[in-house]
Order: sequence, then C-alpha cells, then structure tokens
Amino acid sequence: MAPAGYGSSVEGIHAATAAYEAGRVEKLFIERRRRGRLGDVLGSAPDSIVSLVDDVRSMAETTAPQGVVARCRPIPPVTLDSLAAEDAAVLVLDHIEDPHNVGAIARSALASGMSGLVLSDRRAAPLSAATFKAAAGALERLPVAVVGSVPEALNRLKANDVWVVGLDAGGDQSLFGMDLLTEAVAVVIGAEGKGLAELTRKRCDVVASIPMASGFESLNASVSAALASFEIMRVRSA
Repeated sequence: MAPAGYGSSVEGIHAATAAYEAGRVEKLFIERRRRGRLGDVLGSAPDSIVSLVDDVRSMAETTAPQGVVARCRPIPPVTLDSLAAEDAAVLVLDHIEDPHNVGAIARSALASGMSGLVLSDRRAAPLSAATFKAAAGALERLPVAVVGSVPEALNRLKANDVWVVGLDAGGDQSLFGMDLLTEAVAVVIGAEGKGLAELTRKRCDVVASIPMASGFESLNASVSAALASFEIMRVRSA
C-alpha cells in the first residue's frame, strides 16, 4: 500500500459514484454502451473527465467492473492516535487477506457507527479496487489507520485508554452484552482460518467469543466483524 494513500483506482457503479461524490475522481473510463445506465451522478459527469471506451475490462482489477473505472486522488490514512477518542469503537483487522472481506467489514463498520478501522500494511489485503467495490462507498467515509505492526498498534491504543477485545471462537466469555463495549474499545478480528495471531492475542485485555449453535466452530471474518460492530451499537444505545 502506497504511503501517500489508498483508493487511487476504483471500479463498479457504487464505488465510482461514491468516489465521484467525494470529489476524488480525476478520470472516468466508461463503456460507450453503458453510459446511459450508470445513474444520474456518473451520467452527468463533465466531458472533461470522461473517456468513452469500448471495454474497460483491460484496465480493471475485478472481473465485473460494471462498465466503469475511475482514477482518483488517493485517500490519506488517519493516524492511529486520532482513533483513540473517549468514545472510540474501532475494528482492528489482524492480517485479513481477502479484499472482499475487508470491504464488507468496512461497510458494516460504517453502517453501525464504528469510529474507524485499523489495518496492517503487511501480509494483509490491500485497499484495492476489489476492496472498494465490496465496500460500496463505505471506504470514502470510514477513517482508516494503516500500521506496520498490529501488536504494537494495540499497545498504543491501550496507552490511550482504549480497551482491546480479541474475538476468537475459543474466547472465555461472550461478546454479547459485554459491559466493556460501552467504554472506548477496539475489537480485533483474526485472519481467515488462522484466527488471532499469538502475539496479537497476548496484547488483548479480553478474548471473547460469539455464541453459536452446537456443531459450529467459527464464522467468516466479515460476519464476525459485523456482529461485533452492531453489538457495540446495541449495547451503547441501551
């Protein structure tokens, strides 16, 4: 991930529309046959930034760009310290590698009112066009901090009075109804198939689990993140 930011190329109608509404789009490549079907926002983009082409797939990252690719000004990441507010509700992704999972997590985080997302710049999915497409506009508005080390980031959050809750199927208490969620909190979501890294787990104040029916051992990372995010919203609203 480039230090200057992320999101320099997005594709798909929802992602491109969100980037355009955020004022980031510098160039729009649109398939001629689809221009009239991109909605009012992209359909009314000025000719000065629009290039009509026969097929955008050669310049797209995903297999279904929906007839539009946008080149954009990158979004600068926020600092980790800026996420450590009194009412912090942060998701920390511990080396999640599937860009679709990261995009879905960002979408759930924004919808539930989470205050930010923390990602590693190593051994993790980049904030790519595929991630932005899955996020459907959420990454235009959700603050994201990019860190070199997840365990060190957790130490810094704790130093700023943010409680760290690791989410793992083997956690010794239920996440649901946890009083700690009313405090400034960061919930750590482990990698697909691997769960929390050992060093990450050691940095957590609490390791909690999501209760499941007998016979199920784990949930998809994006589903776990969504349940955690909306549980924080529910507990705080109560």
